[in-house]
Amino acid sequence: MKKLIVLVMAMITVQMAVAQTQVGSVTLPNTLTFGGEELALNGAGIRKKALVLKLYSGGLYLANKSSSAKSIISADETMAIRLVITSSFVSSEAMSEAVEEGFDASTNGNTSPIASEIKKFIGFFSEEIVEDDVFDITYQKGKGVVAYKNGKELGTITGMTFKKALFGIWLGNDPADSKLKKAMLGN
Repeated sequence: MKKLIVLVMAMITVQMAVAQTQVGSVTLPNTLTFGGEELALNGAGIRKKALVLKLYSGGLYLANKSSSAKSIISADETMAIRLVITSSFVSSEAMSEAVEEGFDASTNGNTSPIASEIKKFIGFFSEEIVEDDVFDITYQKGKGVVAYKNGKELGTITGMTFKKALFGIWLGNDPADSKLKKAMLGN
């Protein structure tokens, strides 16, 4: 009987280890569910600033794995980016500024068509941000962009133009971090 219990515990431990991916100091689940759809970790990496400051670990979750940034950005399919804050340098103000800069880069400076959506999205980062906060930035087919902080829904923004610009922050031609983009695409 003891051998059976040990065997069962070993199998559970192996399954738990396989169901997660270590990214720096963060452990990301290999699957997430949003909008009733199970998404698999496509790739993950660390967002760094000045080569040494690790700001957050991030993972891209898709229904079907892909290494094509352009097709991911354009897809009207449920997907998510999970960001786990790993630095006290990531404040509400710093995150808001980075998101604004990201939209500017993602749209080649043409943010005016989605200015009100960007303002609403930046508002999602108004509360204090601390280490280990988890942001899930999702696009849910038929619903729009839905953002979460530590599992709590922050709000929804509709429109594919906004979704494309948002995911372009990490996956576009001028991404927030080119090494993180490469890692999220599974390279």
